Amino acid sequence: MPGIDKLPIEETLEDSPQTRSLLGVFEEDATAISNYMNQLYQAMHRIYDAQNELSAATHLTSKLLKEYEKQRFPLGGDDEVMSSTLQQFSKVIDELSSCHAVLSTQLADAMMFPITQFKERDLKEILTLKEVFQIASNDHDAAINRYSRLSKKRENDKVKYEVTEDVYTSRKKQHQTMMHYFCALNTLQYKKKIALLEPLLGYMQAQISFFKMGSENLNEQLEEFLANIGTSVQNVRREMDSDVETMQQTIEDLEVASDPLYVPDPDPTKFPVNRNLTRKAGYLNARNKTGLVSSTWDRQFYFTQGGNLMSQARGDVAGGLAMDIDNCSVMAVDCEDRRYCFQITSFDGKKLWICTINNISKQIYLSENPEETAARVNQSALEAVTPSPSFQQRHESLRPAGGQSRPLTARTSSSGSLGSESTNLAALSLDSLVAPDTPIQFDIISPVCEDQPGQAKASGQGGSVFYSFGKEIWYSILHQLFIVRFLGSMEVKSDDHPDVVYETMRQILAARAIHNIFRMTESHLLVTCDCLKLIDPQTQVTRLTFPLPCVVLYATHQENKRLFGFVLRTSGGRSESNLSSVCYIFESNNEGEKICDSVGLAKQIALHAELDLEEQSRLIAASSRPNQASSEGQFVVLSSSQSEESDLGEEGKKRESEA
Repeated sequence: MPGIDKLPIEETLEDSPQTRSLLGVFEEDATAISNYMNQLYQAMHRIYDAQNELSAATHLTSKLLKEYEKQRFPLGGDDEVMSSTLQQFSKVIDELSSCHAVLSTQLADAMMFPITQFKERDLKEILTLKEVFQIASNDHDAAINRYSRLSKKRENDKVKYEVTEDVYTSRKKQHQTMMHYFCALNTLQYKKKIALLEPLLGYMQAQISFFKMGSENLNEQLEEFLANIGTSVQNVRREMDSDVETMQQTIEDLEVASDPLYVPDPDPTKFPVNRNLTRKAGYLNARNKTGLVSSTWDRQFYFTQGGNLMSQARGDVAGGLAMDIDNCSVMAVDCEDRRYCFQITSFDGKKLWICTINNISKQIYLSENPEETAARVNQSALEAVTPSPSFQQRHESLRPAGGQSRPLTARTSSSGSLGSESTNLAALSLDSLVAPDTPIQFDIISPVCEDQPGQAKASGQGGSVFYSFGKEIWYSILHQLFIVRFLGSMEVKSDDHPDVVYETMRQILAARAIHNIFRMTESHLLVTCDCLKLIDPQTQVTRLTFPLPCVVLYATHQENKRLFGFVLRTSGGRSESNLSSVCYIFESNNEGEKICDSVGLAKQIALHAELDLEEQSRLIAASSRPNQASSEGQFVVLSSSQSEESDLGEEGKKRESEA
């Protein structure tokens, strides 16, 4: 007979979508078998009922024939020939009635009993195990969901122990139930053959036995065929018994071996992490944002396939592409409502809507050849998303032998745009910019920044404070927000050349790689004309504020446009000798150039605002001479002791007009 399809009991603990999909096929097969067996049972039951009715009718006929002679008919009741003939018929029919009774008994034992037992015991057992497995699977999913919602930051040992115990119990129950359910489904493949062949064999043997009572001329070929079927049934039964014994032993072995794996956090000393894997599969919770703040988590089966991350829902036959993980970045992140979270960022350059709207915002559509202009403007952006070697390898390649630094082009605070290659710093040593043993800070530390020379002052002479409405308008012009991730900061020796930023990038990335630091804090960087702010994306609370005058240098890496940094000049006191410079390095979503452009624009606006304030202060000082105050000036002079308004003389009006 052909081979028997089986469910893999060894894969029940993994509970992969492929296993669930194969389980669905076996369940459909079990349902089809149940429907077919119900119909066959009804047909065979009709045969059995008909045979019982035939046996009862034959027996009643024989009885009536025997009682013929006792009947008192008004006419012809004393016919002895008729009575003797009917008695002979009665004997023959009585013998036939006995044969039919034997046939009914044989049909009940050999035909109805096997199919009834299969229908009432085996099929119902499958349905019961299916319900128990479904309940166990739902309980396990609920336990895993409760465990995954445990906050790692706010751990409660008692709650964690209860949830972990619940995961252990539910996972063990699901695994054991699933193994027994698989065993029953595999056994069903044997039993369905027996349930079909055994009743038919019993039916045919009962019929042969019935006909043998009346005739010995039975077809020997049919007997041989039925004998062969009987032999096959016995072989299938022996094979089933042997396979059931093997599956039971496998279940016992897997229960013992899988017991430690029921715990969601295995002991790393007993089960060390394999860091050399290139393929991985398992269930993950993926976050889907449903609003600006709220988000939901969907649990799906994920697996790697080449350079792709695939996802597959439970019950699906095959998985689908989740994302291309070639040249992507991955980092561990903290979440309030999930444990062991990590973030995968892919830069594929296929953001058509963003690119199109960005081109329209630059008014490229007004040019004579919009597509050519857009290609020329976005050339640098296309290069930014091209996969490239690591920053450290590229930066080391820029350092020629002899310790001299190759001239670099970068964005600086003076212009905010790509500068030309410097020729006067060819002999500059990077070690003179950033000392190799300088401590690196991987967490954000609030800077201390005093008022720098040239910074706008709020106080004037003589106890008077000058407020310029024009400056407020200037400072409200720029308000741009970017998503950044903090890589680290360190004190630097110089702040007058972009090599400082590049060397800081190299040392911070090298330190992260050496110490296996992959965790980064994500923030929103707000660029205004007054300061730079790091804002918590969840709570909208300002984490750090960098005064714009303290930002003396900023640059983005030449080839990796996701990396940018700026130098903050700080001081511990009032004297110039206490000035120190700290370089902050960030990673963005390919927006390093945009951030540097924003900072440069903010500095230009702030500079114009200061110049405008100085010009307005000069005019106010000129117009506030004795007897020469303006009656309709746009600046208000507020003093700590008085507030006055005076009319301008002819000379004052003339000066105001000239101004």
